[in-house]
Parts: sequence; structure tokens; C-alpha cells
Amino acid sequence: MTSAEAVEYLATEKPATAERRGPVSRNRRGRFSGPLATMFVLAVAIFWTIPTFGLLITSIRPQGDVANTGWWTFFEHPSFTLSNYNTVLFVSGFGAEGGLMPYVVNSLVICIPATIFPLVIASMAAYCLSWVRFRGSDTIFFIVFALQVVPIQMALVPLLKIFTSIPGAGGTYVPVWIAHTIFALPLATFLLHNFINQLPGEVMEAALVDGATHFRIFRSIVLPLAAPALASFAIFQFLWVWNDLLVALTFTGGSDEVAPVTQRLAQLSGGFGSHWEVTTAGAFVSIVIPVVVFFSLQRYFVRGLLAGSVKG
Repeated sequence: MTSAEAVEYLATEKPATAERRGPVSRNRRGRFSGPLATMFVLAVAIFWTIPTFGLLITSIRPQGDVANTGWWTFFEHPSFTLSNYNTVLFVSGFGAEGGLMPYVVNSLVICIPATIFPLVIASMAAYCLSWVRFRGSDTIFFIVFALQVVPIQMALVPLLKIFTSIPGAGGTYVPVWIAHTIFALPLATFLLHNFINQLPGEVMEAALVDGATHFRIFRSIVLPLAAPALASFAIFQFLWVWNDLLVALTFTGGSDEVAPVTQRLAQLSGGFGSHWEVTTAGAFVSIVIPVVVFFSLQRYFVRGLLAGSVKG
């Protein structure tokens, strides 16, 4: 059975499921889509956006205006400049060459593999724990679930000792990739298992009858159907790694060649503490890429977030 046939099978099953849920589902939907709920959501969105909007306005104002007046006075006497972004992106200082741009590249080099590696490993593990029955599979799943409560701070020092004992590992991206992959695997496996475990067993059985191997089923059926859960976890993992400072500082050894953008922002806060226009420009640059990633995968986010929350 191909992925297209699997999707067609699920499409034929949805009407019956919707008919069973019918009135209850419609009542809940109406309750959360009324005028009061809409007004509440809009109010929360506006209050949530105001600080970011103020950050943007401050980042494009001249230094004198930022030092003397609040960002809201920009609308009374509008004046803006892009020199703050030129300073933060390309002007060297405080032991950093090339401004913020090399650190943005470093963060991308760290984030992309650190998102892909746990996604690939956890998706295969989730499929095996869901559909490849073997002795001890439930025990392994409960152990993976329990590992989520272990603070990452407890593992930093032991992992650092292991990486420092490996010749050539210091000052490279490899320890950071491995650390982020290890820390992400329990949650990733748990979330993807809840989604993959709810896929129709008839689809898997039909594929096995047709002679498909487990790898073929995983590649052609499970991965396309699990795209919402995969995209949802990719968003979480990318945002987590992009905003991380502790793990990066621990395993990069303080080297500027592999340091992420968060390390440079910490330097800006210390060096340009009295220059808000430069600090806010750096902060706004750092949120652009995560926002692009989120909105590009937004249509999968809600479906993946609710994976495993309902049955039927």
C-alpha cells in the first residue's frame, strides 16, 4: 500500500468518525468561536505583540531619541535610521569579528542538524515502539517517558567530561549537535509515538500483506501521515536550540568560531548596555529566523500539537 492509498483510506474513514462525534464536536467548536472568545484572543494577541513592536521601533530610532524619549513618542516625531542594524550586523567589537552575522550563521549550522538528527532517530524509534512488537517494548517506552523529568543540568558535566576526553572534539559543532540530540530524544519519541500509534492498523496490515518491509512502511506510509507531528516537533526543537545559551556555552568551549547568536547577544548586553538601539536591533535580528520557521510550518502546528489527545 502506497502513501497515496493510505491517505485515501483515511479520507474514507473520516466521515464516519465525524458522524460519531457530530453534535459534541460542533458544540465545543461554537463555544470557543463565540464573540467573547474572539475578543479575548485578540486582546491577548495585542498585549503579547506590544513588546515586540516596541522592540522594533526602538531598533530603528537614532541614539539620541532612544536615550531621551520612549518608543511610543516615535509616532509624534517620527525619525528612523538603519545604522543600528549595520552596527550590530557588520561592525566588529568586543573580541568578535564581523559583528552578529557570523554568529547567525553559526546558529543555523547548529540548529539545522540539531533538529534533523533527533527528528530522524525519534521517528524511527516511535514507529518501532508502536508497530514492531518485541519483548520489552512497553518497558522501553516507559523509560523514555521517564527520562523527560531528568534536568539537563545534571547531564552537562558528565557529557562535558566525555567530550573533552575525545581528541579533536573541542571547539567544533559535533558536541553541541550530540548534546541537543540527546536532550531532545525523550520528548520527541514520546510525542511522535502518540501520533504514530494512532494510525490505522488496517493500513499497516495491508502493507505487510502486500510484501512491504517495515522500512518501506515507515518511509512510504508513516512519514507522510505523520507530517503534522514531525513539523510540530521541528518547530519546538528549532526554537529551543536557537534560543539556547547554556548548552552552547558548555560544549563550544567559549570559541567564537562555533558560538551561536545568543552568545553574541550576551556580549552586546554587557558591552552596549547603555545603547538600547543597538541591543534591540540585535534582539530583533535574532527573532526573525525563528518567526520565519514558525509561520512556514504553522499549518501543521495545531494538528501536531494535538497528536495523541483524542481517539477515534
